[in-house]
Amino acid sequence: MEDTIQKLDAFFNPRSVAVIGATKSQGKAGAVIFENFANNEPQSVFKGKLYPINPKEEEISGFKCYKTLSEVPGDVDLIVVIVPSNAVAGVLEEAGGKHTKAAVIISAGFKEVGNHELEDQVISVAKKHGIRVLGPNCLGVFYAKTGVDSIFLPAYKVLSTGEKIISTPRPELGNIAMITQSGAFGSAALDYLSGREMGVSKFVSFGNKCDTSESDMLEYLLQDEETHVILLYLEDIKSGKDFLQIAKKVSLKKPIVVIKSGRSEAGARAAASHTGAIAGADKIYDAAFEKTGVIRAKNTNEFFNIGKALASIKPSVGSNVGILTDAGGPGVMCVDECEIVGLTVNELSESTLKKFEDLKEKGSIFKIAATHNPVDLTGSVIDDQFVISADLMFQDPTINGIIFLGLHHMPGLQERYIIEVAKIAAKYDKPIVACDIGETALALKTRKLFDTLGLPSYSSPEDAAHAMKALLRYGEFLQKNNALDAYITEYNKRKTTQK
Repeated sequence: MEDTIQKLDAFFNPRSVAVIGATKSQGKAGAVIFENFANNEPQSVFKGKLYPINPKEEEISGFKCYKTLSEVPGDVDLIVVIVPSNAVAGVLEEAGGKHTKAAVIISAGFKEVGNHELEDQVISVAKKHGIRVLGPNCLGVFYAKTGVDSIFLPAYKVLSTGEKIISTPRPELGNIAMITQSGAFGSAALDYLSGREMGVSKFVSFGNKCDTSESDMLEYLLQDEETHVILLYLEDIKSGKDFLQIAKKVSLKKPIVVIKSGRSEAGARAAASHTGAIAGADKIYDAAFEKTGVIRAKNTNEFFNIGKALASIKPSVGSNVGILTDAGGPGVMCVDECEIVGLTVNELSESTLKKFEDLKEKGSIFKIAATHNPVDLTGSVIDDQFVISADLMFQDPTINGIIFLGLHHMPGLQERYIIEVAKIAAKYDKPIVACDIGETALALKTRKLFDTLGLPSYSSPEDAAHAMKALLRYGEFLQKNNALDAYITEYNKRKTTQK
């Protein structure tokens, strides 16, 4: 197992990289990928040795170009392969002589187009030399910390107007790993995560999965201290038995959120033509995910929203949610969605209701406020009323988590309520997620402040409800397997270290 982890680590921390198919021709995959590495080196990000391989060039971007991999002096840990499919096996044969540990095969034209024999040949050569392979037909790897970037999609595009604009951004280093069978979905995920300022620990695109699979990468990420949450896009599972064993082991330490496509008959056909995936009955996948604690997202929006919640805040156990709001209509919408996803929104305990009545008598909150759950402080709310109400709701023993629908539009609110509620939340072992509806400057600023303070925020009550459902469901899985206390201890340790 140690040898396996070490070889997989070469995808992320290679001492040397050769790009087979590197080129000066702008717009080609070989040019983009080589520049990804070459442009990193002057910035002291990628610190390994870099070798372009192209028989037609003498140098590329100031680097001596070698005609073949065999001509490179010394060993090469990682190769990135962008050559015609019928030449890939020969490249791997050469790589065996360079003691190569890992290969990212960008090249397409294998089983996804029915060419199984050629892919089998690649597998055979790689196994003979002990080379771990990502792909073929993939984007490979991105790891911000070491500058490894085999994504052939350029970070910027120049429009017809001459304007240079970001196209495929590379996110900052963070605690979410994104692993995907689809390169296109992977690039879209990088765009989304970067735009939402959600950092990525590791990015991996599998493509056809001829060798390295989701189970292999889950095992690797289990040991990765930078990864706290794993987002996984699948079209099929390579080995169901391995997945069941490894996913359960990982889920006890780190949440896994999966979006599994090919649910319909037509979708399964599309998956087969895309990566050569062989889809199984969707109910079997549901059962497998349920058994292993993997959280299945129904759509893209839910996928990222759940990942954000689990990366931001600790889970808990139960199903009863407290809703704190200044907006009656969105509060009702949130109740509806909570009920739809299997949560409850019960009345607060008698003692909490009594405390709220006392606050009304003292004038600390308005007498017109509804305080049974949802707690609606009305559009006249001011910062202090949110803070004192949140504290009371956290103290209620019947409440397992809080959805905070604090719409910024109300005239009595400044940003202080966000800061103070975050301080209150830090005292309790119950999750809280926030919602602020809107897309103009203050809505974006409000949600960003929530996020910065560790309270995951969303733009709709429905999204907030789904995030809370995931936090409580994951907590129940951990508790059922006697792992919740250990998870919370590790979570608190990380938070203390980050301060």
